[in-house]
Parts: sequence; structure tokens; C-alpha cells
Amino acid sequence: MSVKHAISRGLELGRTFLQIGLFKSGGRVAAKLRADRFRVGPSVRTVQPQAFLPSRYRYYRTSLRGLAAQLQSAGFRRRFAGGSPRNRAVFLAFGLGVGLIEQQLEEDRRSAATCQEIQAVFKKKRFQSSLRPFTSGYKLDDYVIGNQIGKGSNAAVYEAAAQFARPKEAESDSSPLELRDHEEEVKTPPSPACCSLRNFPLAIKMLWNFGAGSSSEAILKSMSQELVPSGPLALKQEKEQITLDGHYGVLPKRVSAHPNVIRVHRAFTADVPLLPGAQEEYPDVLPARLNPAGLGNNRTLFLVMKNYPCTLRQYLQVSAPGRRQGSLMVLQLLEGVDHLCRQGVAHRDLKSDNILLEFDPDGCPRLVITDFGCCLAQNDCGLQLPFNSMWVSRGGNASLMAPEVATAAPGPGVVIDYTKADAWAVGAISYEIFGQRNPFYGAAGLQSTNYQEKQLPPLPVRVPADVQLVISLLLRRNPKKRPSARIAANMLHLSLWARRALANQDSAGMRKLADWLLCQSAVVLLQGRSGPGGNRVEAELQRSFLSNLELEDLRAAVGFLLYGREQSPPPASCCHSSLSLNPAN
Repeated sequence: MSVKHAISRGLELGRTFLQIGLFKSGGRVAAKLRADRFRVGPSVRTVQPQAFLPSRYRYYRTSLRGLAAQLQSAGFRRRFAGGSPRNRAVFLAFGLGVGLIEQQLEEDRRSAATCQEIQAVFKKKRFQSSLRPFTSGYKLDDYVIGNQIGKGSNAAVYEAAAQFARPKEAESDSSPLELRDHEEEVKTPPSPACCSLRNFPLAIKMLWNFGAGSSSEAILKSMSQELVPSGPLALKQEKEQITLDGHYGVLPKRVSAHPNVIRVHRAFTADVPLLPGAQEEYPDVLPARLNPAGLGNNRTLFLVMKNYPCTLRQYLQVSAPGRRQGSLMVLQLLEGVDHLCRQGVAHRDLKSDNILLEFDPDGCPRLVITDFGCCLAQNDCGLQLPFNSMWVSRGGNASLMAPEVATAAPGPGVVIDYTKADAWAVGAISYEIFGQRNPFYGAAGLQSTNYQEKQLPPLPVRVPADVQLVISLLLRRNPKKRPSARIAANMLHLSLWARRALANQDSAGMRKLADWLLCQSAVVLLQGRSGPGGNRVEAELQRSFLSNLELEDLRAAVGFLLYGREQSPPPASCCHSSLSLNPAN
């Protein structure tokens, strides 16, 4: 072997080590060396374009620092070099490569520390609803019930107002609950659903009770999944003990508040009343005392929530979001799904009918995930569901079941992993947001059990390239090749607000991105102190991104974006098609 060839081999090996820094999912080598210092919270791994180290060099993955020290020491050279110029050249080049890795690891440590500090700051800033807490409202008589605003397969929803709340003066004199500061200034564009939000700012959901009996204990146990998004004061204190068993023998999880997840403010049982439209809309579910032919029980569960102008489906029937608004809407769904996944909850029934919509002060749609009746929220299994029998429910909407769920066959030891199932559904709903027919709906639609990715219809050309990339990745059949909701959300965040930081980003360093994160954190903190600007959708999204910041997920997002841009570089005429919301970025 010539000296030149030896040096070349050593440098090539060094570069191979160096490439692992970005393209391993979250820096696998770095995580092994400093697992306790590097991680800031649980994260979901994904598979992405990778540069694998040859198996014959696998030993050095776990001993880079010690190996570098030995290579750089004179004792090591005397022991192995033997005075041979060829051997000295090999180990010199190899040591140079390992030294570069140590430099990369030091940069990683600084970037990880930056992410940790930013995350710690924004974790403390919890989301607060515009409705202030109230101490009453545990009886149906406490509310004035208006017209029906929605009906599904297991419940009817009515607009409502609380009689017990003292109204504020002037602008909010008809509001049942006090609004937070600046809430009166919210400008709500006309909505497709014509309901008086000022007179009825609440919504009451009445569940249909067929087989749970009429005792409060049996009702709460049977319908415990509906309580997953409930607040800490939703149930009376004496009722809290009733839900400890849950429907499947364990306490259902409660998710913390999030701007893109519905919040149940009150939950109680009461006798089923004869509400407007009941005899015409759902006579069969009424009890015999209201309808002799009815099959329902006398009592059922009522949930009190905020009233929203319309569902996503109703909004899309009359409106066509622009590319910026559409991208923000997809991002909100991913943030909501990620929030649920982090707390061990899978919705399992995502569709445009189960997504509520309102508008922020700028008129941007705010999306809220609702209807948790089909969710998986058990402490004993997390997002893994044992599927040992055909009687085990896989979820709600069969058309939008992820392939790994729809194709699962029951049997001993079979487990369905819902970690990325809701993210797949977001990818399908994204077609509707951008004005297309959902490719998995209708008799002629694709089937999630057997579709091929090349069969997916193209999105409109107005959809930014990065957004198209995210949607195509979310709809990958193989969940191992599909990004998690967190990584997909990070991709959209970077595309929206970090264009310049990504412009010259390479696969070796995160320094520019770390600098951008610090600047973005300062901007978001200042916006939060400036009053109503903190209630805008963009500010909420940025806070959510920074509060869930993990270097591993951020790197995976950067890797996917760079890989997508290399695979399909945008033409010169479309160089501005990607999103940019802040001119300074």
C-alpha cells in the first residue's frame, strides 16, 4: 500500500465518522457517548437518509474519545507505528479524522445545551384558555341551552350559556364567563356555521347512552375516553374517584391544555332532556319516557366545552385557504397530534368533522382536535395496543386508518403501534386543506390497506415544495420510513421561519441553526409581553415549537429537508415558492 493511498483511506474513514453527526437519526454516536447530557426528553425516532459506518469499524463507535487520545499520544505511535512511514501516515490520517469528530461532538454539546435552555424557558409558559376558571356548572340546570349545532354517531352538540356567571359590562355584557384581557378585541370573520357565539359561548355535548346503565358510576366508567381532554376541575371532587377504574380497568390519561386540542371544562351526568330537534334528529336514542320506541337510558354524560364557529369540513366547503394559511393549518394539526403522542394518547378518529375551527385576531384559522370517544389512552399500554382478538377496537374512521393499523391481523402476541398513525391521517387531511379531494374517500378512492405511494394524486402547484415533501413523507406506507408528528412539524417550522438559517446549512454543523434558535426565542418572548399578539396562531405555534425543542428531532427534520431538496431541486421560476413569514429570517 502506498503512503498516498494510506492517507486517502484514513481521511475517508474520518469523513465517514463525521457524516454520522447529522444523518444518524438524532446523532446515534453522540447519544451513546453522552446519553444523560444529550437528551432533554422522550422523543420518537424515525428513519431517514443515512450514511452507515462499515461494520468492520463498528468497534470505534463506542471508543472515539479514547481512541483519539491514543492516536495523538507518542506511546500509541511507538507501539503500533513501528517506525514505518506507511503506518505513521495511516494513523496520522486516522487520528486527524477522529479529531475532527471530537470537534463536531463539542459543537453538538453546545447545540444540545442551547436546545435544553430554550426548552426549559418555554416549558414554563403553559397555554391558558380565554375562558377563566369558574366554580359552578356541575348541573344541567346551570345552563341555558340553545339550538343544535352538530350531531355525530354517538352524540349531539348544542350551543349553551351559563346562568351562574356574572356578565361583564359593555362589550361582554352577554358573555356567561369573563374573558381574559384583550379578548374583546378579537375580530371574528363571518363563519359558515351561523351561531351566536356572543350569546352562547359554550357548547354542551350530550352522549348517547345505550348500554352503560343509568348510574353515574357506570356512565363515567363506560365513557371515560371522552374525559381525556378534561381539565383538572371538570369533575366534582367526589366524582373523581369513580373514574379510577376506567372502562378497561385503568385510569384514562388526561392530556394537558394545548391550543390545538379541545378542553372539557365540565363533565357531569344528568337525566336526558327533550332538547330542540331531538324527536326529529335522534328519536331512537331517547329513553322510553321521552319516546316509547326509544332505546336509550334515562341518564347520560354531558360535556361542557368552548363553542367554536364551525368544523374544518364546514370551513373548507366555503373557503379556500392560501398556501401560507394552509401550511399553518397543517402545522397546527401536527402540533396537536404531537402533543397527544407525547402524553401517550392516540386519537384514532382524525377527520375534518372532528376538527373545530375559529379565527385569531389576524383572521388566521385556529384548528382544534376534538371528539376523543375512540382514542387510545391507557396507562398500561401507551401507544401500543395488544391485538389478540378481532373484538379489540382499532379506532374510528376506517378510511383514514394508517396502513399498519388497517392491515393488522389479530393473533397471539400481535401489537398495533399507533405512534405514527395519527400523523398519517394528518397527511391525508392535508389534501382537503389545499382544496383537493381526500384520496382515501369515496368508492373510487385509495385503500390504506393496499395503496402504493406512487398512486397518490399530485398536490396543486401552489403548495410550497417543503409542504409537499412533508405530506408525501407522512403518507409513506412503512411507518419506519415515516417521520413522527414532531419531526414533520419541525420541518414546517424550519421552512416557515428559518429559511436563511437553512440556506447554507450543511450536514456537519448546527451552529447557524442554533444562532437562529436564540434569536427566535427572544422574538417570541418579546411578542408574549406585548399583549394580544401572544394569542395569534403564529405565536402559539412558535411557542409550541420552542417548548418541544430537541436536537435529535431538529437534526432529523433538517436531514429530511436537505434530502428532499437534493432529490427535487426547485426550478429557477419557483425559487420563492417556499414559505417565508419573517423577512428578517
